[in-house]
Amino acid sequence: MQASDVMTANPQVAKPTDTVADVARRMSRIEVGAIPVLDGDQIVGLITDRDIVLRVVGEKRSFDTPVSEVMTSPVETCRDDASVADVIFQMSDKQVRRILVVDASGKLGGIVSLGDVANEASARKAGAVLDEISEAPANN
Repeated sequence: MQASDVMTANPQVAKPTDTVADVARRMSRIEVGAIPVLDGDQIVGLITDRDIVLRVVGEKRSFDTPVSEVMTSPVETCRDDASVADVIFQMSDKQVRRILVVDASGKLGGIVSLGDVANEASARKAGAVLDEISEAPANN
């Protein structure tokens, strides 16, 4: 299983010049906690709900602050053909909850969250249990 199999493809993106207020409204509307920030096709950061709380609300900044001033940068990325196991290791090693997925040319293709890999692990475990149940002799 590869990163491309578990990622959220074609995520909403923000520009560095977008305001925090605009991005926060977008996060609310599409029910996400993070939006990649791109300057053209180049990934320059990631704005999270946590960034907004700590760097805007916590520092009493204006909601008209450009995303570029409060986003997390640089961000962790992985290739779309990376194994899910490698993505999990990278998340653990770098202590991050989200990794942006890029293709061979470095173009953003998706985002993998801790929840995505947890769901995949649960699905695999459920599948393995189902296989064991199916292979067991009938008891009724």
